Amino acid sequence: MSILSYFAVIALLIVVVGVVNEKWLHIQSDIVLIIFSLGISVLVMIFSQISGTSKAALALKGQNHFDFAAYLLDGVLCFMLFAGSSRVSVTKMKQNIRPIGLLALLGTAVSSAVYGFLFYGAAYVFHMNMDLWTCILLGCIVSPTDPIAATGILNKLGMSKNVTSVIECESLFNDGTGVALFLFVKGIISQKSGGNFFYIMGKELFGAVIVAVVVSFLLFSLLKLTKDPVKHILISLTDVMLVYVICEHMGFSGVIASVVCGMCFAYMRNRIARKLVVQDPEGLYDNFWEVVDGVLNAVLFMLLGLSVMNAQASRHFAALIPIAIVIVILSRYVGVRSCTFFMEKGRMPGNYSRREFSMLMTWSALKGGLSLALALGTAELLAADTYLIILNATYITIFFTVLIQGLTTKRVYGIIEGMKNRRIKAERNR
Repeated sequence: MSILSYFAVIALLIVVVGVVNEKWLHIQSDIVLIIFSLGISVLVMIFSQISGTSKAALALKGQNHFDFAAYLLDGVLCFMLFAGSSRVSVTKMKQNIRPIGLLALLGTAVSSAVYGFLFYGAAYVFHMNMDLWTCILLGCIVSPTDPIAATGILNKLGMSKNVTSVIECESLFNDGTGVALFLFVKGIISQKSGGNFFYIMGKELFGAVIVAVVVSFLLFSLLKLTKDPVKHILISLTDVMLVYVICEHMGFSGVIASVVCGMCFAYMRNRIARKLVVQDPEGLYDNFWEVVDGVLNAVLFMLLGLSVMNAQASRHFAALIPIAIVIVILSRYVGVRSCTFFMEKGRMPGNYSRREFSMLMTWSALKGGLSLALALGTAELLAADTYLIILNATYITIFFTVLIQGLTTKRVYGIIEGMKNRRIKAERNR
């Protein structure tokens, strides 16, 4: 099955699900795509077991030859991050820079370590034969929150802009920490020098920022020379592609670089907003990136669900379900709570208490395609049984956080807001 044919099937499924959801279901669009695609995967696997492989199953299983990790990491990720970060409010980010920085750096590192130690204990109890470093590697895979899931889902839940800014910006930046930790631990497991984590992190972060800022400034200078909005779009596409390729080639973080590109272009476009209104009265530039973001998000969430039909289940799968869910929640809570002790008590984002902020940031921490791509990247490093455990735990974590937490985050947000309002009222009455 050709790539074009495969994506034609994907597009048809997205359109059908979207229309059905708009008319009758009214579920958040990205979540309904995962529910539907996951349902298709389960049905195809059941039908294939009962009656042998059908033509329909073969058509959907065309992704046996489809490299999901390459599609995401070497293909569309930079565009999705650019589109998402270009909508982030720089003003809000500056107001919350301390909690964002702490969560993206310290919170991710602590969560990864705590996850690894807890999973190592569970692996020992259930005889999974996994060493501590491999368990920490899994923590590095599932601890970073996913920027695509965050911008695609949480943005549409009606949360306050201040809280949404913290969640979005943390998810956009903590992948650099996660990838640096992943490379560090992966080097130790493969018996190569893991290197110095702070050196790797500094190289990934500062190298990416420098390349992104310099290239974006140069290309934006070119953008100011033309009044054609189509050329503005082409220049922005060139910017993010060029920066991502340069960073990946030099060992910097292409993820961070794409985020910085989006923010740089948004900031610089805002400075010449009056000219742009005249040059692009129909908003072609903004509409283009909004459409790109929506289409690529829809395809990614559909692919996430469909990828299950090609996954194998570990013999520990039943035990992994509660283990993966409980540990990812506990480790995230510990990571966030450790960060709150470095924030001023009376100046927490959203005016929350430490406990309230930790609860909200724990439940709104969604995982997505990036975690799956990292998990798939361990296939050649680990033994077959260990790799299946890593992959299964990653799938369980992604689907739990997106489906269960994603569907209930708005309700949890309302509960925590109620707790905050009662606390504030009690404090005033004292």
